[in-house]
Order: sequence, then C-alpha cells, then structure tokens
Amino acid sequence: MYTKTTKKINITVNPYFLEDQSEPENQHYVWAYQVTINNLGKESVKLKNRYWKIIDSNGTKQEVKGEGVVGEQPTLNPGEKFEYTSGTPLSTPSGFMEGYYEMETKNGSRFEASIPQFSLDSPFIDSNKLN
Repeated sequence: MYTKTTKKINITVNPYFLEDQSEPENQHYVWAYQVTINNLGKESVKLKNRYWKIIDSNGTKQEVKGEGVVGEQPTLNPGEKFEYTSGTPLSTPSGFMEGYYEMETKNGSRFEASIPQFSLDSPFIDSNKLN
C-alpha cells in the first residue's frame, strides 16, 4: 500500500497483479489498483482531472490525462472518502505509476494532489535482470 498527502488530501493506492487477465507468453501483463482519496481538510474539493505517468521496466513511458476518474468528478466534503478501482496493462512484467489529481476548491482555486509512486510487480520478473 502506498500513501501520500497533499494539502490535506490523502491518496492511498493498493496495486495488485491480475494473473487471470495476463498472458506472459504474449508479453501482456495486467494490474488493477484501488485508489482511496480522503479529504482530511476543512473545505470541500472536487476532483476535476487526472494525470498518470506509467513506465514499464524497459523505460517506455505512457501518459494518461483526462477529466475525472472512472467517469466521475467526485466532490469530497471534509472527512469524506472516494474509492475506485482501475487498471493498466504493460508489455513487461514490472513497472511503476505515479501522477496527480487536479482538485478544485469551492472558491475555484485549483491544486495538484500527488498520487504516490507505486510499483507494478508480477511473479514473472526475472530477478537476474535486476542486478
């Protein structure tokens, strides 16, 4: 589990490998990750946009940008949480992700709530390549 707090917005990510959706013989590896966004502050915020950087073990980088998450732009009042699950495929047996959510307060000011960097690991990692 990975966690990070920015301006009273705590983001926790729990990634897990989906062996039943992966095909290692075809260089296709799939992970899901559960995200919990917790508003620890005293004002409401709305999640407007997301940005992800996904890097596989070959160093190939993908960027994902868009409105909201899983089709929603949730508003979190003080003390509220929002949870969702998403996923990503890679062509290598490991990699990592990181990013941010663009949050907006009621007065219209925006800030980036950092998503902690987390690793995507599978049982197919060749430990000889890590040395």
